[in-house]
Amino acid sequence: MRSTRIAAAVAGAVILVGGLSACNNNEGGGKASGGGSSSTGGSDAGGKQDPAQNPADALKAAQQATKAKKTAKIDGSTTATMVGKQVKQSTKGDLDWSQGMRMNVENTMDVAGSSGKPLKPVKAIYAEDAVYMNMGGALPGGGGKPWTKYPYSLLSKKLGGSGTLLQEALQKADPSQAIELLAASGSAKAVGKEDVNGVQATHYTGTLELDQLSDKLGKDLRDMMRKQLAKGGAKSEQLDVWIDSDNLLVKKREKLGGKQPRDSTVFYTGYGTKADVAPPPADQTATAPGA
Repeated sequence: MRSTRIAAAVAGAVILVGGLSACNNNEGGGKASGGGSSSTGGSDAGGKQDPAQNPADALKAAQQATKAKKTAKIDGSTTATMVGKQVKQSTKGDLDWSQGMRMNVENTMDVAGSSGKPLKPVKAIYAEDAVYMNMGGALPGGGGKPWTKYPYSLLSKKLGGSGTLLQEALQKADPSQAIELLAASGSAKAVGKEDVNGVQATHYTGTLELDQLSDKLGKDLRDMMRKQLAKGGAKSEQLDVWIDSDNLLVKKREKLGGKQPRDSTVFYTGYGTKADVAPPPADQTATAPGA
């Protein structure tokens, strides 16, 4: 059913932005040892940790600075295996998390080995109570209107949760969430300085276990994640973040293995710029069946 596919796509976008993709698996397994050791000079010759280079402290500062910006631009891609086929999805657009996450993005999808026509880009506006989709043409029964409104309550139920599941996820899905989860994992390590789109940034890496996320998520969202983890035999994921000299997240990568491997990379730019996340005009919008 179309609404079920839309629900899955919406959940995937929330995951891409906010870092909740521990709903799959990382084959690495256990936590990294050391709980915050650094390979960038964070210890002296005797192995003592330099407090100024403590990854936990640096990530806390980055989480606070990134969250405070309220808006940013996103350019991300995810490669995943679904039903034996490799699917690549790209997402690009504006984010505004001043009142829960709202987005105005364009998604493109490529399915390896598909014999059909290339899939058209899909425009999506994530508003307070619904996602609005424009698939490049009016849908049957939509009265010729280019946009279709899918209430989150409808999509949440299609995912097997309560009507508030996706709204709960969107309340948490700002870019700083991934930094917070990595810091809380106790496994974060600084890898070194790297260039990210012409900006010098510090690269941090770590492993997230599902049990570590449980207390940070509501019951419905946690249950949905556990169901998807079980499908892929998943227990953890690898999370990498890159933080620039202004303590802002400029890149995030999440890598998962198992029977349903997934690899997503997101670049963040334009912090603090105006984001156009207003819903489309009512006279251009039809409501999805069953809503």
